[in-house]
Amino acid sequence: MRDTARLTEGSQLAAGVGRHDTARWRCQWKLEKFHGDETGPAAKPFEVIEREGNLVMYGGVGALWHRLIGGSAVAAFDATNARIGVGDGTAAADAVQTDLQGTNKIRKGMDATYPLHTDGTGAGATPLTFRATFSTSEANFVWGEWGIFNAASGGRMLNRKVEALGTKTSAASWVFTVQLSLV
Repeated sequence: MRDTARLTEGSQLAAGVGRHDTARWRCQWKLEKFHGDETGPAAKPFEVIEREGNLVMYGGVGALWHRLIGGSAVAAFDATNARIGVGDGTAAADAVQTDLQGTNKIRKGMDATYPLHTDGTGAGATPLTFRATFSTSEANFVWGEWGIFNAASGGRMLNRKVEALGTKTSAASWVFTVQLSLV
């Protein structure tokens, strides 16, 4: 009799859990490559790479939860602290990593007005957008990885993606945009 009661109780719990929606981490990103330092609204990129996907880091998730409950021991991913880092690493992404894996790497602060987020309760309030411009004098090496950070050095890496993006030279400026959402 007791075993039957436990089975019924377990079935009810399982049925309740199955009805809940789950949030999914979504990352869309775009790399625009421009000749020289011409990156304004009228400038036309000579190449655009748009993709989805990356890996969320355990340290990044920990930072988000810490800030969500009002903690201040971990820096926010805000206009003051947020950085897009790029490097020449090719090691597979692993959720325990705390930095880019390459030899050549740089973390670049946000463009003016970034990160962007519109508060609200509708679908338009889900994305958070980061953007950084790497000028002709910055990050001139093979780009094989990128991530979002909350500090110029150290700090937390929110996410990381390994993908061959090309070799940046002093003849070009590259604009990297990352849009994150939970849907």
